[in-house]
Amino acid sequence: MLRLPRQLAPFIYGLIQAAMTTAVATAVAIHQLTDFGVPFLRQWFSAWCIAWFTMLPIVIFAAPFIQRLVLVLTGVGGSRH
Repeated sequence: MLRLPRQLAPFIYGLIQAAMTTAVATAVAIHQLTDFGVPFLRQWFSAWCIAWFTMLPIVIFAAPFIQRLVLVLTGVGGSRH
């Protein structure tokens, strides 16, 4: 199995997370506009590509801040008073 360098993990996580989230969100939104079939697939794929390329940098750059915020809010890794 292909092993990628560990330092790429946040980027790979962002790729996968953004792809899955935008795929589901755009499918739900496009289904409101059209029935399933070729028009749905065409419109969904176009919308998904735009959404994924838009969200990918946001996910990658926001992930470290979100992780720190979660740690602060849950008290994980910090001192408890």
